[in-house]
Amino acid sequence: MKNDFQHITILGAGLLGGSMALALASLARPPKIRLWARKQETVDAALGLGIAGVTADLKAAVAEADLLILSVPVGSMAALLEAALAAGLPEHCLVTDVGSVKRVPHQQISKILHGRTQSFIGSHPMAGSERNGLAAISPTLFQNAACLLTNDEQVAPALTSALEDFWKSLGCRTSWMSAADHDELVARISHLPHVIAASAARVCLKEPADARFGGGGLRDTTRVAAGNPPMWAEIVTENRAALIGPLQETIADLREILAILERGDQEQARDWLSTAKQRRDPLNSL
Repeated sequence: MKNDFQHITILGAGLLGGSMALALASLARPPKIRLWARKQETVDAALGLGIAGVTADLKAAVAEADLLILSVPVGSMAALLEAALAAGLPEHCLVTDVGSVKRVPHQQISKILHGRTQSFIGSHPMAGSERNGLAAISPTLFQNAACLLTNDEQVAPALTSALEDFWKSLGCRTSWMSAADHDELVARISHLPHVIAASAARVCLKEPADARFGGGGLRDTTRVAAGNPPMWAEIVTENRAALIGPLQETIADLREILAILERGDQEQARDWLSTAKQRRDPLNSL
């Protein structure tokens, strides 16, 4: 798979940024990679893991970039991009991100880049873990992961094609949609499951010591609830407009099974559970 970007700068040395640096370094023809971290201790940790091109110097990180990847929380992207521009981000550079929501980055970044020659296309690789930071990085994190791409500013086809090829080179399956459609989709398939897992952990593990009696179902159902609370608080709050509707549907669905159990109707309970199984089973073949 070709890669049209020969100088790639990743701003943010967390799980996604660190994994991306490893994955790019493992390519047959790796580009020149710069991984920027705000703290020197993070730089030192990344170097200790064998990641080359790590720096805390933003000017050095962006100096030659033709692809800049914002791998930081969405709330930090705008200020970091402004700092990168002030540090000398090249005029031809394409900017993308890995944020879990897309309307906010498009709104903020398009304003920052208005009148400039740099362009922005949104990216969201659906890859991650309940674990965080450099300790969890993997060069295969993006293999067979869906990557959702958004081009609300109608950036030229040459750049959209190049960015799509970039994600495919890491093993991703790409799809294009609007930022609004993206946020509605991930609210239902990613953000809502996290909220439900968190609720399950809150209720099922009200007595944490009871976890020792649980089986795989408890562990699987609540796994993502172990994710970083500040990060997820930002995600669900930023995407609240798209998340509230599916959450209301979930509450109504739970009220339905509650009413069924209050009536003691085993046949309807079976139907309720059968619908869930029918909708879940196709995931086994993905």
